[in-house]
Amino acid sequence: MDYETISAEDFGASLRGLGLNLLVRDVAREVTFLTQVLGMKAHRVSADFAILAYGSDLMQLHADPTYASHPLHDVLPEVPPRGAGASLHAFETDPDEAEAQAEAAGGMVLQSATNKPHGLREACLLSPMGYAWLPSRPLTDEERKALS
Repeated sequence: MDYETISAEDFGASLRGLGLNLLVRDVAREVTFLTQVLGMKAHRVSADFAILAYGSDLMQLHADPTYASHPLHDVLPEVPPRGAGASLHAFETDPDEAEAQAEAAGGMVLQSATNKPHGLREACLLSPMGYAWLPSRPLTDEERKALS
């Protein structure tokens, strides 16, 4: 599927499984963070919309005004963090590399890369629009042993 030329109707009809759509004030700013920090691939980037691919998974960004007639629009917080209580995981992104890029891409490091007892090394990064992203990778055998 060519994400650059597919119509909105055909794209929408093609979606399957679980979808992720984030509402943002500034699509371009969030795209910059997601591409530079998490290595996502961006398609159809405009002031109102973007398709992002992370491996074979897709997500969408919509600018707030595109949801003006949607029930979510009336409950959007005035200031970030937008996604308080949600953690969005990028399981195939090196957390140390992502952390090193976060601030330059407009984000904030909430927690530096840390080896966790659930078998992952992860960081917690707040995107410019206030969403908590957790880039992570599996712990090496040596890192697992060090936690024991």
